[in-house]
Amino acid sequence: MEKSSKKSLLKKLWGQKYLQLMVLPGILWMFVFNYIPMSGIVIAFKDYKITRSIWEADWVGFEHFIEFFTDPKFFNVMTNTLGISLLKLLIGFPLPIIFAILLNEVKNARYKKSIQTISYLPHFISWVVLGGLLITWLSETGMINEILVAVGIIDAPIAFLADPKYFWGLTIISDTWKELGWSAIIYLAAISGIDQQMYEAASIDGATKIQKIWHITVPAIKGTIAVMFILAVAGMLNSNFDQIFLLGNVLNADASQVIDTYVYEMGMRAGRYSYATAIGLFKSVIAMILLIIANFTTKKLQGRSLF
Repeated sequence: MEKSSKKSLLKKLWGQKYLQLMVLPGILWMFVFNYIPMSGIVIAFKDYKITRSIWEADWVGFEHFIEFFTDPKFFNVMTNTLGISLLKLLIGFPLPIIFAILLNEVKNARYKKSIQTISYLPHFISWVVLGGLLITWLSETGMINEILVAVGIIDAPIAFLADPKYFWGLTIISDTWKELGWSAIIYLAAISGIDQQMYEAASIDGATKIQKIWHITVPAIKGTIAVMFILAVAGMLNSNFDQIFLLGNVLNADASQVIDTYVYEMGMRAGRYSYATAIGLFKSVIAMILLIIANFTTKKLQGRSLF
């Protein structure tokens, strides 16, 4: 039976030989740029200096990991990383689903396309450009303060990016605004594949719009939601380096210092490559554990998983 299945698989692959050949450049690219560089992870366990090769560096074992765990900044860095990431997951993950469902209920095609286009345009603005705009808008003489003062919400301008207590909120709001429309596209694609006869049958039975959404739309896209949730949890510790790096400064460092910016600071600015690699490896291990937990949980609850 096993030999038969192997022959069937080989026959299928041979029948798709030209399609398989098209995949080879992608596999080669991934191997060269993703797998071969992984050998450099070894410097996390060595005392690497740029003047010597990786293999000449002395082994130090888990010294850099222990140093990070006992670093006075460890608690603050982990708090900021987990806090921002969890808020982005709790707020930024469900909003595109809700937006996609609501947009699907818009019947005017021109109006629907206009909303969709406007909503996903910010995705194409680089964080370098958007970061500059946000710094200008959020300054004490910026547009946001002028509007808030004009409508009487605040009495005097606020230096938003100079006060740590505002940083998390600004990060979540700006990231959600930028990615909302783009993230909703995959859910809109899943919704478009739902058989319209199900909605017609529900209408005949007297179902309201809310009932149709809850009993037809949501169950139909549960698989997509499950897969996207697993990927979101796996990348939870990636706090969006570009955004944090551009909006962060010395004044709000207590709320803006995350693992990614700390790795950059230690590696590129301080030249502590082994220490920075150890921190990055620690983050990758935690991300892998989160991926496995999310995959296992989703498989148990929904019967859907990545592996």
